[in-house]
Amino acid sequence: MDLEKLLSDRLAPAFATVAGGPVDPLVRRSPRADFQSDGALALARRLGRPPRDIAAAVLTHAVLDDIGVSAEVSGPGFVNLTLADRALADLVAGLAGDARLGVPSTATPQTVVVDYSGPNVAKEMHVGHLRSTVIGDAAVRLLTWLGHRVVRVNHLGDWGTPFGMLIEHLVDLGEAEAAQNLSMGDLDTFYRAARAKFDADEAFQERSRLRVVALQGGDERTRRLWRLLVTQSERYFLTVYDLLDVGLSADDFRGESAYNDLLPRVVDDLDRLGLLLPSGGADCVFPPGFTGRDGEPLPLIVRKSDGGYGYPATDLAALRQRVGELGATRLLYVVGLPQRQHFAMVFAVAEAAGWLRPPVRAEHLGFGSILGADGRMLRSRAGESVKLVGLLEEAVVRATDLARSRNPELDAAAADAIGRAVGIGAIKYADLSVDRTKDYVLDWERMLALDGNTAPYLQYAYARIRSVLRRAGTAARPDAPIVFAQPAERALAVELLGFAGVVGEVERSLELHQLAGYLHRLATAFNAFYERCPVLSASDELRESRLLLAELTARTLRQGLDLLGIRTLERM
Repeated sequence: MDLEKLLSDRLAPAFATVAGGPVDPLVRRSPRADFQSDGALALARRLGRPPRDIAAAVLTHAVLDDIGVSAEVSGPGFVNLTLADRALADLVAGLAGDARLGVPSTATPQTVVVDYSGPNVAKEMHVGHLRSTVIGDAAVRLLTWLGHRVVRVNHLGDWGTPFGMLIEHLVDLGEAEAAQNLSMGDLDTFYRAARAKFDADEAFQERSRLRVVALQGGDERTRRLWRLLVTQSERYFLTVYDLLDVGLSADDFRGESAYNDLLPRVVDDLDRLGLLLPSGGADCVFPPGFTGRDGEPLPLIVRKSDGGYGYPATDLAALRQRVGELGATRLLYVVGLPQRQHFAMVFAVAEAAGWLRPPVRAEHLGFGSILGADGRMLRSRAGESVKLVGLLEEAVVRATDLARSRNPELDAAAADAIGRAVGIGAIKYADLSVDRTKDYVLDWERMLALDGNTAPYLQYAYARIRSVLRRAGTAARPDAPIVFAQPAERALAVELLGFAGVVGEVERSLELHQLAGYLHRLATAFNAFYERCPVLSASDELRESRLLLAELTARTLRQGLDLLGIRTLERM
C-alpha cells in the first residue's frame, strides 16, 4: 500500500476543483502529522489567493473519511493528514499476509538493459569500478524483483590498439608463462611491462602495430592469443564479483569486440541519413546543442582519420543492437559523471538516426568519485589507483576483527561469515546511501559503525529482531490484531507502510539512496519501539501485536537490504 499515492489520489480531484485544472497535491511525510500536503502553497501565486484559504477550500471538496483520514489546515497553508488508529492498524495488518509487503509487481513490464561494471581486459579492477558495479547490481535487483525483464551487460574493454601491444608482449613471454602470470591475477604488472616495452622499443612498437592489423583482420593465431588474454581476465573479474557478492556472471560479458562487425553499417546508415560529415579527416556527426569552449559545434567522431573506430561508434552500435535485437525499452548506462556529455551526444545521434524513439528511453546513471580522507581521489600510498580486491579484503578483515573483539566466543567460521557480510555490506551501503551524483569520502570508522546510517546498524537491527522472535518461542501470528498502546508502535507502523511508495519512486528515479534512507528510518523507528515497548513481557494481545510489528520490520529490512545487494544475519 503506497499511502502517499493513496492520499495524493484522494486530494488531487479536490485541488483540481479549486484550481480549475490538474494540480500535484505534493503529499509527503510530516513531523506534525502522519502526512502533509504542500499543494496549496505551490498554488497560491498562480491563483493569487492566500494558501490557507486554498487549503481550506480543498478540504471542503476532499473525500477522506471513508479511508479513516482526518485533515486540518496548519501553519501557512499545509494540509495535515492523520490516519485513524484503526485504519492504520488494518493497513499494517494487511502486510502480514502479503509476501511482497505491499509492493505490487509492475503492471507494465519492460525489457531493461543495464550496462554496468565494464572493466578493461588485462587490467585489474580498481576502486573506480566499485560504484558502477554496486549501483548497477542494485538497479538490476530492484527492477527484476518488480517484474521487469532485465538484461545485464558487462561491456568489457577488449578491443582496440592497446591489444597489439599486449598480444606482442604475450608472444615475447611465451604463452605458458603469460597464462601463469595472468591466472595469478596480476594483470597490472603484465600491462605495465607491455607499456614500458612499447614506450622504449621502436621495433616492439612496429610489431604491435602490425599485430593490431592482424587482430582486426581476423588472423587465426592472433585471435587465439587475444582470446587467451580475454579469458584469463574474465576469470579474474569473476573472482572479484564473487567477493563483492554481485550477480554478474560469465554470460553477461559482452566486449567491445562483439560490436566490431556492426560498425561499418553504423557509419553507412549515418551517411545515408545525411548525418555524417567530414571534419579534420574524420567522419563525424554534429548533434545540435553541443558546443566546445570556443563556441564551435562539437563533433561526435564516429570514424577516425586513420579509418579506425572509437567509443562513439561502438556505443551507437551497442545501443542499436540492444533496441533492435534485445527489444529493450529502457537502457541504463551506469558510468561515471565525466562521461555525461559523451552519452548525451550518443543518445542525441541515436535519436536523430531513428534508433532511439519513444517509448524507448536511454538514461545515463552517472555517479561521483570515491575520495580519501584528504578529500582527493582515493589513491594508494604509491599514488596509484586502489585495487578493488584489496579494498574489499580490507573491509572483510576489519569487520571480522570487530566481530571477534565484540564477541570473543565466536568460532572462526562464524566470525568469518559475519566479517564478510558486514564488511562487504558496509562498502556497498556507504556507496548506495549517498546521492550517486555526489562524491563521498571512504571512512572506515563511520562505515563499520553500529550506529548511524550504516549497513552494520541495519544488519544489527535485523539480527536483534530475529533474536526477539527466537526467544518468543513461536512465530508471530499473521492474523494478530495490531494494537497501539504507545506512540512508538504507531510511528513504526507508519514507517512500515512507506516501503511500497519508496520502492515505486526508486523504480522511476533509480536514486537508490532513497531506499537506503528509508531502511535507516525504519530501523531507527524499530529501535525506538524496542526501547519503549516491551515485547516478550507484554500482555497476550499486546505481545502478539508487537511480535507481528517486529516480524514485519524484519521482513522489510531483509527485503530492502537484499534489493541493495546486502546480506542480513541471524546473529551478530
